Amino acid sequence: MLDTCLLPGYHLTEVVHVGAETILYRGWSQSHQQPVILKTLKADYPNLSQLTRLKHEYQITASLDLEEIVKTYGLEIHQHRVVLVLEDFGGRSLNHWLAEQPGQPVDQPALIRWLEMAVQLAQALEVLHQHAIIHKDIKPANIIFNPATAQVKLTDFSIASHLRKEVPQLKHPDQLEGTLAYMSPEQTGRMNRSVDHRSDFYSLGVTFYEMLTGQLPFSGDDPLELVHCHIARQPVSIQVLNPAIPVVIAEIVSKLMAKNAEDRYQSATGLKADLECCLSHLKTSHTVPCFVPGARDRRAQFLIPQKLYGREAEVAMLLAAFDRVVGHTAKANQSSSNQAIASSTSLPQSELMLITGYSGIGKSSLVNEIHKPITQNRGYFISGKFDQFKRNIPYASLIQAFQSLIQQLMTESSARLQSWREKLLAALGANGQVIIDVIPEVELIIGPQPAVPELGATEAQNRLNRVFLSFIQVFTQPDHPLVLFLDDLQWADSASLKLIQLLMTHPDSRYLLLIGAYRDNEVDSVHPLIKTVTEIQQAGAVVNQIVIRPLALNHVQQLVADTLGDSQDGSQAGFQSGSQSNAYQALAELLFTKTQGNPFFLKQLLKTLYQEKLIRFDFAQGRWQWDLQTIQTTDIADKSVVELVASNIEKLPPPTQTVLKLAACVGDRFTIQGLATVSEMNLLSLAKTLQPALESGFILPFDNTYKIPLLFADSELAAFEFDHTSVAYRFLHDRVQQAAYSLIPESHRPATHLRVGQLLLQNTAPTDLEAAIFEIVNSLNKGAELLVEQTEKTKLARLNLIAGQKAKSAAAYEPAFSYLEQGIMLLAQDSWQSHYELTLALYAEAAEVAYLNTDYARSEQLVNGIEQYSITNLDKVKAYELKIQLYMAQLEMMKAIDTGMEALSMLGVPIVSQLEQNHFSIRLPQLAELDQIP
Repeated sequence: MLDTCLLPGYHLTEVVHVGAETILYRGWSQSHQQPVILKTLKADYPNLSQLTRLKHEYQITASLDLEEIVKTYGLEIHQHRVVLVLEDFGGRSLNHWLAEQPGQPVDQPALIRWLEMAVQLAQALEVLHQHAIIHKDIKPANIIFNPATAQVKLTDFSIASHLRKEVPQLKHPDQLEGTLAYMSPEQTGRMNRSVDHRSDFYSLGVTFYEMLTGQLPFSGDDPLELVHCHIARQPVSIQVLNPAIPVVIAEIVSKLMAKNAEDRYQSATGLKADLECCLSHLKTSHTVPCFVPGARDRRAQFLIPQKLYGREAEVAMLLAAFDRVVGHTAKANQSSSNQAIASSTSLPQSELMLITGYSGIGKSSLVNEIHKPITQNRGYFISGKFDQFKRNIPYASLIQAFQSLIQQLMTESSARLQSWREKLLAALGANGQVIIDVIPEVELIIGPQPAVPELGATEAQNRLNRVFLSFIQVFTQPDHPLVLFLDDLQWADSASLKLIQLLMTHPDSRYLLLIGAYRDNEVDSVHPLIKTVTEIQQAGAVVNQIVIRPLALNHVQQLVADTLGDSQDGSQAGFQSGSQSNAYQALAELLFTKTQGNPFFLKQLLKTLYQEKLIRFDFAQGRWQWDLQTIQTTDIADKSVVELVASNIEKLPPPTQTVLKLAACVGDRFTIQGLATVSEMNLLSLAKTLQPALESGFILPFDNTYKIPLLFADSELAAFEFDHTSVAYRFLHDRVQQAAYSLIPESHRPATHLRVGQLLLQNTAPTDLEAAIFEIVNSLNKGAELLVEQTEKTKLARLNLIAGQKAKSAAAYEPAFSYLEQGIMLLAQDSWQSHYELTLALYAEAAEVAYLNTDYARSEQLVNGIEQYSITNLDKVKAYELKIQLYMAQLEMMKAIDTGMEALSMLGVPIVSQLEQNHFSIRLPQLAELDQIP
């Protein structure tokens, strides 16, 4: 039944389509006297993500006045219902039209009709990509075809992107944006590749395949299996399913559906040229001769290939490690010189794979190649990254990694989620709160948990270790192995290193591949990371290492050829003559010399040369050109990678530069809410300010929620109780964060950090203070030297106490001591008199943590301070207790006994006689001999 009250001024005539979330009506605009299509959401009260897609579709479509695109006439709101008004040119969706056709195109007229339609679709993608739009959901349902006029148009831009490149996040297949049956391999998030305009070619290829054969290349009810098919399996040949299709047309479709974007068409122009060639021959000679698909294709859009160069051996080593962990191969090959001896158990052992190399050398890119086998084995991949500016936040990288795991689990079916809940509760028992205190997101699965009893420091650490092992073993199972990637281990905190050691040396550790990447030029033999790895090896755990070297000259030549050369085979199109070939070789050699084969530096330099128009595409000659002498005379090639990136950031609008500098102070990743706080901007203004940085690729959004602040005012979002912290970004690379930070004059950095910390503190509710304490205190401490008023210093000392206590409760004793020591330094000289309780707490906590860190000398100094200034006997007791522990740890038993007796005397407790004391002293040496008894 038609909803006649849908929108005043429009008369509805029929329901065109009812989807999972939307309804499309055909109607008549009374004011404009023309037919229209009305698209609205089914739900009476749609959620924010549904409204976002509809508003985004309007915004994208309204920006495109193209004949190949279904136009929009407006976005109307009536009685809280949002309606998108679209053009009606008399067409219907291609999937409905195909369903009514008698079968596959087998005769010449049917094939000509298909080719004419295919040429129009190639033309539609050509103009769409020229406007820097990626559709991301090409399929028959989103293609509108008018049989009477044979006109074809694209529609539904609800998930389209105006970024030239997107980095998809790893999600459960059910939660992926787009339609899985038509989705490109890179759009699944499991290919270690960004999504660009070539993703649309794959989806178009699947559409062509379906039109020509009457079936999809891959189908099934298992989403994960469908993902695996897209990334790893080849479909049945079109000619097997429909022998009437000419060979070259089948090859064109096959090229569109290549697994790697570099092997597809690089432009819709090249695709259209091939299709037009087929159509022309079929009309004139009634046959389609064979030719090489893509011969007319030209890569006029500047794109640096995403594939790895010169890393074949390293990729093989990494995949072999995964096979060993999941048990696909026999025991590790013992002949490898850098491989530890595996356990004799028949079950596969967990493994630590270390990947080393300079910054920008490609460590992370190598690791991400493991997504394919993980998908095949239904495993989980999680990752975390240590921040160069947040080295004293305990477990930061591990928390990031397991937060992402929880997010993956939360997207699974309700039945699957219930299974995880039961497994976790069984594993954690009464200690669920221990994990929640470290990874709060776990509560989303297991629900609120009872408080756990307070324990002494050592006992608390043992409990945390035990519970964390039980927690991770839930996910490391034969039917779903776990790959945990921790990046930038050279910046890891001591607590994280100890937990890594525990994971790798526990005898029951199975089905876990822990990959750790670090810069070997920033560590030495006494670095905590190297000492930890040595201890792991000595414990008999499997530890392997992959060393990433700079690219060789031939790899640089290949990358440059693939970027600026022929899209067909990577050879240098336009460099066939001797002079052109020499110019190409000279450019590659110059880039190699300037970058020393560092992939990140090389790509940034190439990108900068293009942006400065020192490399440009000559459409008349159909090839890329440059002037080597001009390049050599500029200062671009003489800059370091950080200087180069910084100079490019300086080309952004000044407001964008400002917020990027603040973001660099916050960390390598940041939320829009946090950045809005420190920049003192509203969300909409900030989102717009960040757009140039997004479009330039300096920052990347974690997911598509970044669109929300661009589409809604803050007041509108408030009505949805929108969680602003869900909109998050990250810097493209450490060097980009470092470059943005370098633009803050060194003399201004303490003031910047201080202001950031103050704004974070002011905008944090008291109930949320503990959760945000590390970020707040880290910023404030970096600007503490500028504090003048003692009241402000005392306030910061109190915050350091909270941070120290939180770190201590997580068994992160080194960062805990750092916070507590900073708090003590901020105290006034008369703090024992003016702020007795705060001073006592800082000294007592710091003394205990110093003891736990085996810094006995500093611990004793702090204890002596407590003894000297304590007011009550009960306060002194804590000092005596710590002193006894100190002496016992150093095997100074008589001092421990004397201190205990002194404490008892102070409390008025009777002390043993001198004779009994002497007797006890005489017996002590005999106690030490107990370990000699057989």
